[in-house]
Amino acid sequence: MKKVLKSVSRILGAIAVIVSVFLIYVQISYKKEFDVPETGIRASKDSSVIARGKYLVMGPGHCWNCHAPDGETNLQSGSKVGMIGGKEFKLPFGVLYSPNITSDTATGIGAFSDEMLAQAIRYSVRHDKTALVPFMSYNGMSDDDIQAGISYLRTTRPVRNKVKENSINVIGKAVVRFVLKPVFSDPAPRASLQPDTTAEYGNYLATSVGNCVGCHTRRDKNTGEFSGSKFAGGYQISVSDGTFTTPNLTPHATTGAIVNWRPGDFVQRFRTGAVYPQTPMPWKSFQTLTDNDLKALYYYFKSLKPVDNKVIVFQQKVPN
Repeated sequence: MKKVLKSVSRILGAIAVIVSVFLIYVQISYKKEFDVPETGIRASKDSSVIARGKYLVMGPGHCWNCHAPDGETNLQSGSKVGMIGGKEFKLPFGVLYSPNITSDTATGIGAFSDEMLAQAIRYSVRHDKTALVPFMSYNGMSDDDIQAGISYLRTTRPVRNKVKENSINVIGKAVVRFVLKPVFSDPAPRASLQPDTTAEYGNYLATSVGNCVGCHTRRDKNTGEFSGSKFAGGYQISVSDGTFTTPNLTPHATTGAIVNWRPGDFVQRFRTGAVYPQTPMPWKSFQTLTDNDLKALYYYFKSLKPVDNKVIVFQQKVPN
């Protein structure tokens, strides 16, 4: 019996040593650096380019929803403090904070080169060459639109606001070391797209600019990976008085939320804005979309393969 216990003890000791070595390795090597291709994208001072950038950043891109610390509490009225960073994201592997993207040189993006910013948007790689947690969905954005967004951000009022450092636990560091990597859009992004009302352009807006796909698709809460059919809804978001479930945007005859809508109905819904005060849908930003962009989205959603997925959009929390 003593020999058995001694053998078990040795095995457990060996496992403990292996685990310890692995954890030390993760601790000292988790900040893995990546080399990604140069984008060649540079900011412009052209007023029309800057105007396009403002439209994208404040409208379909809804950047302030994440890059303002009050972006969630003021979702339907607009941030009071701007894109100064600091919004907290509590994840299983740690706590992350959105960065300050005002033009401040000390705490914002003012000291970063245009190429650094373009690589963060295009490849999800930050200025120190490490991979970003892929919250942003702009990897497929065209060169022209990335240029426009950067050009606008360069014109924003600099606000000095030092954001807290991300707090990542050992599991998070293992994820960073072995899982996180640059994102390469497939198909490859185009240099330029001409806005129109086609389903093709609607696809671009829904997947590479507005991230409609990110909310209107059921996803794993821990990994963020899609677990349902794209645009078929089903992703649940908790608020103080209940749970929202994103609606099915595919044209299914009985469960599609907009299957019986006409283009004008779709446009008018966006002009109306929020119906539920706590809705996670960024209506404040999306209300600014042009009629043509909204029609492009409508025609794209109508072109999707119908998926049968019945959704109850809001379920009230039952009082205790």
